[in-house]
Amino acid sequence: MEKKSSVYELEGVPPLKEAIPLGMQHVLAMFAGNITPIMVIAGALSISVQDRTFLIQASMFIAGVVTLLQLYFGAKLPIVMGTSSGFIGTSLAIGAKYGLAGILGASLIGGVFEGVLGFFIKPLRKFFPPLVTGTVVLTIGLSLIPIGVRSFGGGSGAADFGSLSNLFLGTVVLVTILMLKQFTKGFSSASAILIGIIVGYLIAIPMGKVDFGTVQGAGWFSFPTPLKFGLAFHWDAIVAMGVMYIVTAVETVGDISGITMGGLKRDATDKELSSGVIMDGIGSSLAALFGVLPNTSFSQNVGIVALTGVVNRFAIATGAIFLIIAGLFPKVGALISIMPSSVLGGAAIIMFSMITISGINLVTQEPLDGRNGIILATALALGLGMSSVPEILVNMPEGIRLLFGGSGIVIAATVALVLNIVFPKTSTPEKAKESAV
Repeated sequence: MEKKSSVYELEGVPPLKEAIPLGMQHVLAMFAGNITPIMVIAGALSISVQDRTFLIQASMFIAGVVTLLQLYFGAKLPIVMGTSSGFIGTSLAIGAKYGLAGILGASLIGGVFEGVLGFFIKPLRKFFPPLVTGTVVLTIGLSLIPIGVRSFGGGSGAADFGSLSNLFLGTVVLVTILMLKQFTKGFSSASAILIGIIVGYLIAIPMGKVDFGTVQGAGWFSFPTPLKFGLAFHWDAIVAMGVMYIVTAVETVGDISGITMGGLKRDATDKELSSGVIMDGIGSSLAALFGVLPNTSFSQNVGIVALTGVVNRFAIATGAIFLIIAGLFPKVGALISIMPSSVLGGAAIIMFSMITISGINLVTQEPLDGRNGIILATALALGLGMSSVPEILVNMPEGIRLLFGGSGIVIAATVALVLNIVFPKTSTPEKAKESAV
């Protein structure tokens, strides 16, 4: 396609025949990732199919609204926002104790906290080098993989968990995604996860795995209702969420930097970084009011910007408007809500594994010498270990058990942050070698 300045520049309004396909490309890249956290949490909390339909509808609507806010009032860069998978582990721990209202209350306060952080992001960045953020992202990915595997088998508590039919569907989705990612380019590669889910969904229909009764009963049009599930505020849940919001703020800084460097060939300004994080927090608080998990920038869309060079905000906005429109039609949400868990699991395994790879890429930006290796090893051991054996905290106060026993992410983040501050950084290769002995 011949380059046109309005498409490859931040400002400008390209023709709709160009803008809409470019916007839809971003939607297709993030669509599955946007609904996966909602599906996982809804399944774990045994939320009804009708409420799942609403949550999916709201997740699409909010993703579109928050993307527009980020495009024109936040960082004012081609950033696509969506429901963050990073909060799944912490949300599951909070939800098991306080239900969905507890998750949303903590998310609301956490969003305000992140918004405040945005005003101080420049001086705080030095405390979050790639080693710290990478350790947290790596822990997130590793802790999510078992959740993906459970969905692959049919979902927690499913009567036919581990059945051949569930394993077959999950495998079909997984193989489809792998083939498209490895052997195709362009649209099919960028949309591999969505296409894989569609293939698995269609195969599940003749297998009797899909009940369309919910779709028939869903309305044609409705506006997402705020505060449908209420809000509950508990200090331990808020603190746990707060730690995750710190990590999210740092990830957003990375995404903004990736967009400006990959798409605009320059460093991000302090104003862009600050405004982007502030809008991240505002968007997440807004999401909580509509029953949706925290929203953040989607890294896969950063990759699309770097790959295509298309940074035009209007083009991204057309995709955001599509999400808003889709969120106004309950039947769309109903179609997604009846998706078999094994179909979602086939895609979730790949998505969660890629989060793990992102973490590995971050922590290996610097050599894992004695100091860095010790920090990473200790944070992973305590984070993943204590979350796997939460009964080790049985004699601790209830709030501490939720904060540190429910999700290894909070432990890993805390340990990595503290050790990175306490342990002096080796300044020469010789010292690094000495510390490794």
